[in-house]
Amino acid sequence: MFKSSSSQEHDLPSCVYKNKPILITPNSPTPNHSIYLSNLDDQTFLRFSIKYLYVFKKSICLDVFKFSLSSVLVDYYPLAGRLKRTVSDNDQKLQIDCNGEGAIFAEAFMDISVNDFMQLSGKPNRSWRKLLFRVEAQSFVDVPPLVVQITNLRCGGMIMCVAINHSVCDGIGTSQFLRAWAHKTSKPKLDQPNLPIFHTRHMLVPRTPPEVKFPHPEYTKTTLDDVDINQFLQSQQLVPSSLIFTTSNILKLKRQLVPSLKCTTFEALAAHTWRSWVKSLDLTSSLNVKLLFSMNVRKKMTPDIPEGYYGNGFVLGCAQANVNDLVDSNLCHGVKLVQQAKSRLNDEYVRSMIDLLEDPSVKTDLSRSLVISQWSKLGLEDLDFGQGKPLHMGPLTSDIYCLFLPVVGHISAVRVLVSMPETVKGSGQVSLSYDPILVRIPFFFSSPVTTPEERTR
Repeated sequence: MFKSSSSQEHDLPSCVYKNKPILITPNSPTPNHSIYLSNLDDQTFLRFSIKYLYVFKKSICLDVFKFSLSSVLVDYYPLAGRLKRTVSDNDQKLQIDCNGEGAIFAEAFMDISVNDFMQLSGKPNRSWRKLLFRVEAQSFVDVPPLVVQITNLRCGGMIMCVAINHSVCDGIGTSQFLRAWAHKTSKPKLDQPNLPIFHTRHMLVPRTPPEVKFPHPEYTKTTLDDVDINQFLQSQQLVPSSLIFTTSNILKLKRQLVPSLKCTTFEALAAHTWRSWVKSLDLTSSLNVKLLFSMNVRKKMTPDIPEGYYGNGFVLGCAQANVNDLVDSNLCHGVKLVQQAKSRLNDEYVRSMIDLLEDPSVKTDLSRSLVISQWSKLGLEDLDFGQGKPLHMGPLTSDIYCLFLPVVGHISAVRVLVSMPETVKGSGQVSLSYDPILVRIPFFFSSPVTTPEERTR
């Protein structure tokens, strides 16, 4: 049933495409104009497509999927457009050309069952990428903002993979779009819940002249670093690690902080994961390391970013410490660093960051950083296209960036996923149990790291 590769992993069988992928266009006329991308949208750091994977027990008629997608693209018409470079002195700046060209929709068949696929959860590999149609493109700009593949399985189930351009949508925006699509599919005769859709990004324009009022350790202008952890990790054979933190596990983490400190689940998990990651890499004790984590700032701006805004409404918070202080101190120290980083993210700080990003030489400082992106509180796992909610949702690929993922059926649990060098990860078990309260378990539903070049495909 499964083909064994030279690395002793089990490859998925081939996807059979009976028809060529097609373009799904909005089924009613839509505005034809260009949409400005804010400096938060247009960061080099975000020039890739986020690839989501869903497993459903029962499939949906493909014609129903196509019709509902063409319908929802009337409301979310920028996803049917194309990115293009602006005609200005700064040709690095991108915008959305709302030309209605359409989203790519591929349909395929794979000769496995849902249960077969679930059994492979402990041995993800590069063959999982065949579950999403590969767009042949010269650059990131040439890839359509929305690519969908529905793969029907022999048991009557299906796998849905969706790639959405991160410069167009963040996780909250993606959840908003996917929920709207699911509603159009499962309840085509009922009106959409009364949620506004906010396309424009002009509430996030930089000031003239720019006013950078704060130091921003999230970013750097330095192109070379004597120690570049990110570059080292990209050069290694990486293996995904995943660990489920149950409600009980999370409570045990938080009890380490009582009574001196109260914290959120995210703060406790972020600090714990950062310490474990740094510890596992065996870094020089005096090295300064950073934790970059995504924070929604829709309600931190003055005025608030409007409800229904689906562009990038998050920024990176930054905690930093030297290795010795982070690893040898207790969890409370790491949590305080995360809390301090969060507390800085007010309107003035974010606007200073937007102004800083007017300088095209400014880049996200990844050289000594663990990056955490939170998917676990976005409602991404609650989609119902008419045949029930997914058995699983997660990323199509695993990366050196760390994801906090939802656990289907367990609203308070969090799955932590990150790829680590094989030499660090050892026997295929998770290296996140720096505190002796957690049991190591096999990783689940992930696949090997993608290179920067592959993110443009």
